[in-house]
Amino acid sequence: MPFPNSVRAHLEALPSARGKRFVVTGANGGLGREIARQLAHRGATVILTSRDAQKGEDARADVLQDLPDAKLEVELLDLGSLASVRAAAERVIAGGGLDGLVANAGVMALPRRLTEDGFETQFGVNHLGHFAFTGLLLPALLQRPGARVVSVTSGAAFRASIDFEDPMGERSYDRWRAYAQSKLANLAFALGLARRLAAAGADASAHAAHPGLVFTELQRNVVRDPETRPSWPERFFLQRITPTFGQSEAMGALPLVFAALSPEARSGDLWGPRWIARGAPVLARVPTHAADAALQDRLWQLSEELTGVRFVL
Repeated sequence: MPFPNSVRAHLEALPSARGKRFVVTGANGGLGREIARQLAHRGATVILTSRDAQKGEDARADVLQDLPDAKLEVELLDLGSLASVRAAAERVIAGGGLDGLVANAGVMALPRRLTEDGFETQFGVNHLGHFAFTGLLLPALLQRPGARVVSVTSGAAFRASIDFEDPMGERSYDRWRAYAQSKLANLAFALGLARRLAAAGADASAHAAHPGLVFTELQRNVVRDPETRPSWPERFFLQRITPTFGQSEAMGALPLVFAALSPEARSGDLWGPRWIARGAPVLARVPTHAADAALQDRLWQLSEELTGVRFVL
């Protein structure tokens, strides 16, 4: 059985995704692989993106072990390279229709470094890469009625801000603040996209979701990488508090899959665990600062200028 009974019960309450095609970024491990597994269980064809071809194939093999009839594709995508983003979007579109995108991939708490295009890596990968990828895929998504874009955010966004005067941390950089900024950007982007889709009368929707507290490969990398090794209090939170009070990757993936498939989902909503850190997937309250249209528009303009991608609605 690929899922615990509690997870399976939630999944069985969702409509079938048979005949639908989804992209899940960062599906080579952690939450991304679980999202792909759950979408495939509901019958969707899933494109698993990965920066590393072998890791993508390993994830595909892992899902097929549980779901031998799953329809899975692997696509190379490096969100830290706009050239890679453009090439991957072209290949995805050439491969057929597209019903949904789950923008899940991300990096966490890195020392300041730059992407191929000169962006601070956390803002560049977590937000700008997904902004560009979504914009390039949007024409294909708009051709399929009811298409959805799900942006994966984090509880870190709830107390974050965006420093528009220094978004790349050139003057002042704190790796955790930069991570939180990128996750607020994910949330504000989802809400801004929802507004634009509604204004255009498009038969498509945008959603945000967070997994609660889950000790995934993302956190493991932070703990074991000598460059990102956290302080003692940070290690205690990541290695003790998160596993103790958090939930499994399968449970953490559920809010994201509900945002992608639930008939209760509405454009511009936010999904998360019932008790914030853990629990069944439910609609969550959108933080007031993320719902600010002026912040969303300022972020949108900055993102267009930096990536050169304009959304065609």
